[in-house]
Amino acid sequence: MQFRNLGNSGLRVSAISYGNWITHGSQVAEQAALDCVHAALDLGITTFDTADVYAGTRAEQVLGRALAGQRRESVEIFTKVYMPTGPGPNDRGLSRKHITESIHASLRRLGTDYVDLYQAHRFDATIPLEETMETFADLVHSGKVLYIGVSEWNADQIRRGVAMARDLRIQLVSNQPQYSLLWRVIEEEVVPTSREVGVSQIVWSPIAQGVLTGKYLPGAELPDGSRATDGSGANFVQGYLRDEVLTQVQLLVPLAAEAGISMAQMAVAWVLRNDNVASAIVGATRPAQLEDNVGALDVVLDDSLVAKIEAILEPVAITSVAAKKGNPLYAS
Repeated sequence: MQFRNLGNSGLRVSAISYGNWITHGSQVAEQAALDCVHAALDLGITTFDTADVYAGTRAEQVLGRALAGQRRESVEIFTKVYMPTGPGPNDRGLSRKHITESIHASLRRLGTDYVDLYQAHRFDATIPLEETMETFADLVHSGKVLYIGVSEWNADQIRRGVAMARDLRIQLVSNQPQYSLLWRVIEEEVVPTSREVGVSQIVWSPIAQGVLTGKYLPGAELPDGSRATDGSGANFVQGYLRDEVLTQVQLLVPLAAEAGISMAQMAVAWVLRNDNVASAIVGATRPAQLEDNVGALDVVLDDSLVAKIEAILEPVAITSVAAKKGNPLYAS
């Protein structure tokens, strides 16, 4: 396993992290989820990402049970706050009330006294940023949270958050955006700003919800057992399942074969070439998928191969902030 510092902090995370966004508590049975977490540990993955909202809070519970018995200092546990976790008007957002109540609930579900990284799952324009950051600072100073991160914040929001965090003597060290060969929006503004202020990316969907594995074929029926046919995950992958996208992805298959790597390894290795990416989050429904993904760490993509890959996907890749709004490939 390779390890990278998260932002300008001393926290080192595994370059491949394990996420349980759609799988735990919903898409796979608990034993399969436990098997995947244990396989991740065996492969050297130490960084585990979840959120209070995943599977209606069940994902945190499953992860907590899966990590029970592990030496707490040997893993990094990340979770998030913002999305609705109940029916009430205060069961969402980044108010002091919701953040405080959410961290206590997350710690109970995860079975831990603290989380290594607590992330604002989205920016909350309805709450003063001062209230949000002061609440995060209180959690850091109390020892319940070690570092602060954000998810899908734009460049200006990241800059403001980092400045306020410094004033409050806490570290905002990461952003968690969507990033893949098909979704390159962060390269335009977020990555340059993040480099400047000392923030790393922890990217989700580096394989584009499985589309970059090449298993979805244009004009063909969806494969049984795939995310696209599962009720809990199908809506997140639908935007990628357009024939013009799938046709271009199939043109990558011979390039991967010639390089002697899997399509997934090629996609993950490409993401990790970006020096602002600290970790790529992968999910799995079976251990073999994790083994394949971790194999990306042994892959070195030379510049000529990268140029060919990017040229093939250029007609369908989303690269600009302007193209992001309303795009079906973006999960808001």
